[in-house]
Amino acid sequence: MFSKRICRVRDLEIGGKKPVRVQTMYDSPIVGADIDELIARIGKLSSMGCDLIRFSYSSFDDEVPFKEIAKRSIIPVVADIHFDYRLALSALESGADKIRINPGNIGAKWKTKEVVLSALDKGRAIRIGLNSGSLPKNEKGLDKASLMVETALDYLNDFESWGFTNTVVSLKASDVDVTMEAARKFATSSDYPLHLGVTEAGSPIVSSVRSAWALGNLLHEHIGDTVRVSITGDIEDEIIAANEILRTLGLKKGGVRLVSCPRCGRHTFDSRGMVERLQPRLMALDKDITVAVMGCQVNGPGEAKDADYALTGIGKKAFLYAKGVLIKEVTEENAEEALFEAIENGR
Repeated sequence: MFSKRICRVRDLEIGGKKPVRVQTMYDSPIVGADIDELIARIGKLSSMGCDLIRFSYSSFDDEVPFKEIAKRSIIPVVADIHFDYRLALSALESGADKIRINPGNIGAKWKTKEVVLSALDKGRAIRIGLNSGSLPKNEKGLDKASLMVETALDYLNDFESWGFTNTVVSLKASDVDVTMEAARKFATSSDYPLHLGVTEAGSPIVSSVRSAWALGNLLHEHIGDTVRVSITGDIEDEIIAANEILRTLGLKKGGVRLVSCPRCGRHTFDSRGMVERLQPRLMALDKDITVAVMGCQVNGPGEAKDADYALTGIGKKAFLYAKGVLIKEVTEENAEEALFEAIENGR
C-alpha cells in the first residue's frame, strides 16, 4: 500500500507509484564549511544513489551557507528545524526545498501555521517528523505507536485546514517494534507519503541489521515511500545500506553488486582493506555489473568466473579477471586503478 498521495520536493516526487527515495543527513556543521567541497560531496552521494539530503538548521548563522548550498545542490535539500519557528521561516527564505519540523516542538499553533503558510506560498514541502522521545502528553494512555500516529493525524488535519497537503510523515523510534507498529498503523489510517527509518540505530553493523529488518519488512508490505538508514558513521555508508535494502527487495534495479569473501586463516591478501577502498567508487558507477574481491586461491578463481570483474589476491599480488578471463597480474598498490581502468574500457 505505497502511499497514494505524492509530495513534490523540487523536481522529486515522493509517494504514489514512484520509486522509494533514499536520503541522508549531512554529518557536519555548515557554518565555516568549504562549500565547494560540500557540494562535491553531495555530487558523490547523488551518484551513489542519494535522492535528497537534510541539513541541521540550528541558528540564523546557517542562513548564508545554506542559501548557497540550496542554490548549488543537484539534489533537493531539506532543513531540519527544532523549536524556533523563525528558523523554519528563515530556511524557507533561504531556499529549502523541504523542511522537517515537529509541530509539538514549535510551540503555539499560530507559529506552526505561519511556517505552513510560508511553505504553501513558496511551493515547498514539509516533513512532519515525530520521534518516540518527543511526543505530547499521553492523556489517553495510548501505547507509544498509537500516540505517534494519532499525533501525526492531528497535525495533518491542521495542515489541511490551512490548505497545505504537500507533506511527508515520519514516525521513528530506536525500538524496532515500535517503529514498525507505528508505520503499519499510519499506513491504514492515512494516504500521505511515509518516510521510514529507525532512529539512533547505532554503529554501521548494528544499524544495518536493525534497519534491514524494520525497513525490509515494511517495504515488503508496501509500506513506505522514502528511507534513511541512520548510522553512527559515514553518511556514504547510509546510502550504500539503503540502496542494498532496496535492491535485495527488488525495488531498485541496476548498480554495482559487490561480492567479497570473509576473512579466514587462508587469507594472505588484505581483501577487507581493498573492499573499503573500492566500495565508494564502485557504488558511484552507473553500471549494472558484479565485481568480486577475493582473498585467497580457494574461492577466488571460481567467483572470478561468475563476476563481470574480479580481483583475486594472493600475498602482495592480485589477479584481475574480466568475464572469467585473466587479463592482468597486478600488485596490491595498483589493483584499484587497474580494476577501474578495465571497467572503464569495458574489457
